[in-house]
Amino acid sequence: MKGDELMIVLLVDDEKLQLMRLQQAVEDVLPDAELRAYTNPVQALEENKTAKIDIAFLDIEMPQINGIMLAKQLKAKNPRVNIIFVTAYENYAREALNIRASGYVSKPANAKKVQEEINGLRFPVEIKTNKVIKAKCFGNFEVFANGAPLKFTYSKSKEAFAYLVDREGSAVTLGELNAVLWEEDHPSYLRNLISDIRRTLQEAGADGVFVKRHNECYIHPEAIDCDAYEYKHNNPVAIRNYRGEYMIQYSWAYFHAE
Repeated sequence: MKGDELMIVLLVDDEKLQLMRLQQAVEDVLPDAELRAYTNPVQALEENKTAKIDIAFLDIEMPQINGIMLAKQLKAKNPRVNIIFVTAYENYAREALNIRASGYVSKPANAKKVQEEINGLRFPVEIKTNKVIKAKCFGNFEVFANGAPLKFTYSKSKEAFAYLVDREGSAVTLGELNAVLWEEDHPSYLRNLISDIRRTLQEAGADGVFVKRHNECYIHPEAIDCDAYEYKHNNPVAIRNYRGEYMIQYSWAYFHAE
């Protein structure tokens, strides 16, 4: 998951081996999240008093403070923290429901179990970003600059930019781009589109997004906020927003959902 403010995930289990398994599973699902792992629940609570925890994976059976007590204290500080219990016991279900936990991961934890719970978070995690350009690919393709629709001079400029977003940083030859946009060659019109894309992005303060060199062009995917990219990084918000529709106004568009 990308962005200036990382998702913060708290992991607490007094059994070191189980904690290591859990940490690896969460890293597999959320490779860009900030993970804070503890075997001591008291230390976990003390060192995260002021932190905005997005998700907390908590073992239930722990000394000093069990997972239920720890969850209550975390929710007292942040009612929208997502609590996911990691346990081999089922007899805590009723008490867990009383504090509105997001779900359970049975031990031993693995990426598949973690992914299922991340997909169903009670409070979806929104990731803040200061990226100027935001591309919305699910449904109709739309592109925004600082929250406002980005207005190209030509409609085909938007489609050309959409194709570059779809290619996710791979270089596209001018011939390939021309073939995607038209059945016949329109080299002069294509030059106008490229100039339009460059000028529009520069005016929006995002001139580093688009690159044209020799006979090819591409974008820097890390310079834009894109729901399709976030989906591939297991962002639960993006996963929830995908309804099987991707850039539906363009016949060439196909989303390779993993």
